[in-house]
Amino acid sequence: MNMLIEGMVEAGHKVKVLAANTNKYSVEPKKIPVEYQEKTGIELVYIDLSIKPFAAFANLFTNKSYHVERFISADFDKKLIEILQNTAFDIVQIETVYLSPYIGTIRQNSKAKIILRAHNIEHLIWGRITESTKNPIKKAYLSHLSRTLKNYETGILKYYDGIVPISDQDAGYFEKVSDTPVLPASFGIHPKSLKTVHDKPVDNALFHIGSMNWIPNEEGIRWFIDEAWPLISMKNPSLKVYLAGREMPQWLSKLKIPNVEVVGEVPDAQEFIQSKAISIAPLFSGSGIRIKIIESMAMGKAVISTKIGAEGIHYTDGQNILIANTAGEFSKAATYLYENPAKSKEIGENARKLILEKHNSEKIIQTLISFYQEIL
Repeated sequence: MNMLIEGMVEAGHKVKVLAANTNKYSVEPKKIPVEYQEKTGIELVYIDLSIKPFAAFANLFTNKSYHVERFISADFDKKLIEILQNTAFDIVQIETVYLSPYIGTIRQNSKAKIILRAHNIEHLIWGRITESTKNPIKKAYLSHLSRTLKNYETGILKYYDGIVPISDQDAGYFEKVSDTPVLPASFGIHPKSLKTVHDKPVDNALFHIGSMNWIPNEEGIRWFIDEAWPLISMKNPSLKVYLAGREMPQWLSKLKIPNVEVVGEVPDAQEFIQSKAISIAPLFSGSGIRIKIIESMAMGKAVISTKIGAEGIHYTDGQNILIANTAGEFSKAATYLYENPAKSKEIGENARKLILEKHNSEKIIQTLISFYQEIL
């Protein structure tokens, strides 16, 4: 989201941000830099997204999406009306399908075109999570959530003036299920934003970084620890893996396994990425694109990921990334890179070239602006 916000501002457009401050992700308004407040006019409205047991249970007897219902807020709606009545906008960009309930408010108070910025195909994530769930009761409930979310997500698309998915794969899906204009616009890196700390020593080790309160990340790391790591450590007793990210689950924080370092949230993600040689992204659910993979590749790191994890990246397996879908393949890839630092560096350099060519934020912003001008 911030890539597009800053990119639009840098391209000379006026931007206004209304954001949900939630129990899951929150920030104190006073801690937002003054410069950022001035260029974005950012305002925050609190929405409690915590799971309410009674509401979650009652939802079983409706065809409404509980995922979406949690985002409906009278306070957010009131602030949105205030903003729309005070300023005339050309485009209102809605981030994720979960904020679609506010389309009606926007139509009533603005002549702006409404765009869905789709970070993922949300129901696809939950469908994949449902498939991998073994508990029959939990599986049945997740199946309900996935079905109602799919119905909502596909049904709401016709009310948008444009859809901006984050990957070509997701764009293909939206084009099949909707007549609304679609333009894929990936996550991009601004070359100037990358730190260069090549003078510092790099640990020939594996690392993972990502928000651990996102189910696909926790699911993937649990699989890695249970299935892949025993094979990797058996072949490479001195190899270490570092796990970083916010909201580490309790089971992971308490983990006591040789050469597995649970770092937790780090003060500087780029410095952490630069300090290690090999990035791992074992993902088996989700859609869209994985930003930390792109950031790692942009900083010249060799990445091992699953096919699902690498979706949305125009990669070539073996040239600028290694794809591994099983524990054995992960072990083989990790051993290969660990024992061949020169090859690991070569793959990392190829990855950096790929990202700067295909995921350059300046190019993405210009393409998006042209799309919006066509819609207008």
